[in-house]
Amino acid sequence: MAAFALLLPAALYAQASPAPSATPANIEAAPSDDAVIAARIKGIFSEIGNLQGVSVRVASGVVTLSGEVPSQNAIDQAVGVAGRVSGVVTVQDKLKRSLNVDNNLNPAIGGLAGKADAIVAAIPLILVAIAVAALVGFAGYWLAARKALWHRIAPNPFLGDLMSTFIRFAFVVGGIVLGLEIIGATALLGAVLGGAGVIGIAIGFAVRDSIDNYVSSLMLSIRQPFRGNDHIKIDEFEGRVVRLTSRATVLMTLDGNHLRIPNSTVFKAVILNFTTNPHRRFSIDFTLDHADDPCLARAKGLEALSALAFVLDKPEPSAEITDMPGTTQTLRFTGWVDQTKTGFGKARSLAYEAVRKALRDASFVLPDATYHVKLEQIEAPATPSPEAQAIALPPVAAPDTAPDSTSPELQIRKMVASERATDDGNDLLDSSRPVE
Repeated sequence: MAAFALLLPAALYAQASPAPSATPANIEAAPSDDAVIAARIKGIFSEIGNLQGVSVRVASGVVTLSGEVPSQNAIDQAVGVAGRVSGVVTVQDKLKRSLNVDNNLNPAIGGLAGKADAIVAAIPLILVAIAVAALVGFAGYWLAARKALWHRIAPNPFLGDLMSTFIRFAFVVGGIVLGLEIIGATALLGAVLGGAGVIGIAIGFAVRDSIDNYVSSLMLSIRQPFRGNDHIKIDEFEGRVVRLTSRATVLMTLDGNHLRIPNSTVFKAVILNFTTNPHRRFSIDFTLDHADDPCLARAKGLEALSALAFVLDKPEPSAEITDMPGTTQTLRFTGWVDQTKTGFGKARSLAYEAVRKALRDASFVLPDATYHVKLEQIEAPATPSPEAQAIALPPVAAPDTAPDSTSPELQIRKMVASERATDDGNDLLDSSRPVE
């Protein structure tokens, strides 16, 4: 009974308590009064010239805008302003752009007039910015014009000119940036640089061959792969180096002709220099019968080579069998000459003749795979007339048995040296720097 008495007041209290609200906790409070919202929006529009004629109607927090405005920007502005007012649920846009000439022409003229006034007011600042940019640019040109300074710093004139050009460009761009910073138009600089970047990429693709050649010229001038008047071979082109310019390598061929090779080709090519090492090896091949003794032929040929005065003792001549195709065998003789004292082509020709004579004297018959057919017609000798017999025949000159000269050919070398002596300063080769 006592427990029942205690529970009874609690039950009565529960019945007397009001039922909980059925409204969910996440439902916001009711919006502000529609009339207050409309008055607030109209008050804002009254302060904006292009929105003063806009009609505003609010029902249950939904704002409906109607009327005509001069531009699409005004429509977007009205919708944006109305949507930010407290209590607005959504905005219905029923605005139309006015096509009235006065409504569209007057703002445009007014805007141009305002911009013109702003430009006129900014003329002193613009003049100061131009003066500062010009001063910085002139400073860059003055510094870049100090050719002696850049040639002293750079290893060659081409790189010195490149450094001076870069300094000039950097100062000019820096002056423009500083001038735009003074007038507060750095955003314009970003747009210009962005457009210039796109244009630069397009130009780069269009002139990539020229850029490749320019970079190759720079690398060749730094590396110095050869000297002036060196006898070199670049891929299939052979001659003596006349000069290295900013665009091409000029060679004088062994025929005395000028040959210009683009530096991009030279930089990527295989370069063979015959002048760096004065000693050069020649090789001559002889085909012997398969039954001949190659050791005896080798000994006879080496004896003949060693007897030649222009063939060096160190390194000594050598001979080896290089091929045995069926019924023949190929014997190759090699010897070394000093190119500063002996012409390579002359030495090789005389060595060939000396070895061939030695092999023939040793009864080595050099096989010939071709057949020669010679047709002869025998005729009775004609009896010369008495007048012809009276004419004295000229004496026959004795054969010249003196040895051929093996001195090197100096004509092309002299022509190149003479042309290099009249160089106008465009040669990028520097004899004071090491060859890489």
